[in-house]
Amino acid sequence: MITITTSQNKKVYFASDQHLGAPTPETSFPREQKFVAWLNKIKKDAEAIFLLGDLFDFWFEYKTVVPKGFVRVLGKLAEIKDSGIPIYFFVGNHDLWMTDYFEKELNIPVYHKPQQFLINNKKFFIGHGDGLGPGDKGYKRMKKVFTFPLFKWMFRWFHPDLGVKLGQYMSVKNKLISGDEDAKFLGEENEWLVQYCKMKLTQNHSDYFVFGHRHLPLEIKLQENATYINLGDWITYFTYLEFNNNGINLLKFDKNSL
Repeated sequence: MITITTSQNKKVYFASDQHLGAPTPETSFPREQKFVAWLNKIKKDAEAIFLLGDLFDFWFEYKTVVPKGFVRVLGKLAEIKDSGIPIYFFVGNHDLWMTDYFEKELNIPVYHKPQQFLINNKKFFIGHGDGLGPGDKGYKRMKKVFTFPLFKWMFRWFHPDLGVKLGQYMSVKNKLISGDEDAKFLGEENEWLVQYCKMKLTQNHSDYFVFGHRHLPLEIKLQENATYINLGDWITYFTYLEFNNNGINLLKFDKNSL
């Protein structure tokens, strides 16, 4: 378990679901600018930064090629990491084909499964959130296919111009199909990530469960000393979580207030 202790006046930040590149690079560019503005703001007092997946709407790493674009956000992440601020990245369902590019080029560790961190003596259970809990069996089957080594090997044989174009089309189409459900609160008893967190509490205690994926800002008390937080997204809500010794705050970023 990685331990993080914040210095005086420092904070730990969490964000997810920027979906850069969707529905087109041109229309997502203002979101990238807004996200970079947020990174510029928080780097002044960040002890650590967690990015919980779907930073890109589609990402695939060939051996020598990655999708072009996203120069500003990649450059900003490199700058922040080089300044000594640790960044932790969790892959989402739209960038699940990420392998070692972030680790080699940016020195940012990449996690494919939820992890527990100890931050200021509070246990955080952190992940993207896709495919966890009961239900969603269709997606779970699809994820097994997409992450199967033979499938990834076959996809690499597509020329990158064709493979990236096909992947971007499929990612946008998938989000359009599921986007309406992402925007609805299903009730605590029907929120499968809530059910997953309650199940995890029976196995091992965490003070905070922090996930993305749902595209809906949520803060739900599971027990007296256990809370589930969903980070929302950077398409509709532009929300993020900050944590320090005073506790957690789920906030909205307003670029105009800078």
